[in-house]
Amino acid sequence: MDFRSDTVTKPNLAMRKWMLNAPVGDDVYGDDPTVNALEVRAAAQHGFDAGLFCSSGTQANLIALMTHCQRGDEYLCGQQAHNYKFEAGGAAVLGSIQPQPIENEKDGTLCFNKLAAAIKPDDSHFARTRLLSLENTINGKVLSLSYMRQARLFADQHRLALHLDGARAHNAAVALGVDIKEVCAPFDSVSICLSKGLGAPVGSLLFGSKTFIQQARRWRKMLGGGMRQAGILAAAGHYALQHNIARLAEDHANAQRLADGLANFPNCHVSPVNTNLVFVRWEDTVYQSAMVRAMAEKGFIINAGKPMRLVTHLNITSDDIDRFLAELDNFFAKK
Repeated sequence: MDFRSDTVTKPNLAMRKWMLNAPVGDDVYGDDPTVNALEVRAAAQHGFDAGLFCSSGTQANLIALMTHCQRGDEYLCGQQAHNYKFEAGGAAVLGSIQPQPIENEKDGTLCFNKLAAAIKPDDSHFARTRLLSLENTINGKVLSLSYMRQARLFADQHRLALHLDGARAHNAAVALGVDIKEVCAPFDSVSICLSKGLGAPVGSLLFGSKTFIQQARRWRKMLGGGMRQAGILAAAGHYALQHNIARLAEDHANAQRLADGLANFPNCHVSPVNTNLVFVRWEDTVYQSAMVRAMAEKGFIINAGKPMRLVTHLNITSDDIDRFLAELDNFFAKK
């Protein structure tokens, strides 16, 4: 049982059958019917005019940044933003786009006053501030609908485009109890990951206007993302969007179940849980390393982070949570 991330999910038999039976063509030529259908269907589902099937969330985010910004431009984002901290500096290295990170507030938001202060003057000394990029969820925290609407007003006021790294946006929508269109509505572009909680083996989607996606498609080709008979992968995306959204509530419930159980252990500090990510701080980090090794021997894969992050997903059941907590209890009993 793998608690490292929701990227470790494996396609079930039904998803594999969809992949096996998918009609395919050459997507670079625009001939793959399964990819084409996914892009059209998913764009409408998320409230956009057009979509682009990408190989990964990192690629989808980079394509979005390169479509919104030119060389020498900059984008505003959070210090904890995935497209700043965890995507190998691609915007700067490959797009010549300067990130301007702002410290995230405790709830994951970015302070609009701090953002405004970071916007560069219209002066040849400075990079041109073109884009505000937000993330929802961020470290499992859900940005509210009201905050995202305020972000839209802020972007309009400062003539910025607005992008959402929505790798786990469906988790946000389920947690908020709203349709995904409401989460996406304030944004000019949105990336959605199919291979996290939605359970597809590969792929992300990028949404925007028809003009935006037309430009994005060119960047995808340049970045090596033009796949051929990609319908085999797109079919998994179709299945995920039809069958694996509502069940995200189970992951959230399991994460809370896990957090409640962990709170009973000594020297353990558990952060409040919003979705499917549980963050735990152990006072004794040496103890933590021993715990990771002991739990691995029992079949539970976890990372020894600071804090430790445990992630629930469709391959983790409530019974698995109970077994994990029982084995953890055995570990502490021997200490």
